[in-house]
Amino acid sequence: MPLHFTPIPTEIARHYQAGGADANGQTPERVIATAGANPCRHCLTLIPEGAPMLILAHRPFPAPQPYAEVGPIFLCADRCEAPKDDTATPEVLASPDYILRGYSADHRIVYGSGAVVATGQLRDEAVRRFADPRIAYCHVRSARNNCFQVRIDRG
Repeated sequence: MPLHFTPIPTEIARHYQAGGADANGQTPERVIATAGANPCRHCLTLIPEGAPMLILAHRPFPAPQPYAEVGPIFLCADRCEAPKDDTATPEVLASPDYILRGYSADHRIVYGSGAVVATGQLRDEAVRRFADPRIAYCHVRSARNNCFQVRIDRG
């Protein structure tokens, strides 16, 4: 089954990069990236050390509701482009493991679908989640801080 690694939409990235309010109604913080630790949720690459970046609160869901978690993300401060090949495992997935969690079409957690998964097993585990017809998409989240990394969609 083909999988697509879906970054935050370009229009949302541009809103934040232009200084637009984040999910908490605050202006994104502008800081300088440190080495290898700052994954951009739009271009899905690691922000180079010394480059300007944004830290902001993001809700990767279309509307507030009880399961629509808000959390911190990093984003390139300057315009960046979403990957042209969204089927390749993105560079931002550089940690040894992540939380993989399935969501329904109404953006609710599908209970029993969440687990900490080794990075090398994310594709196989996502395919297993998609065998459940209740799961419309998956989130990959930090196994240590629960920060949203990227969405996985069926191909």
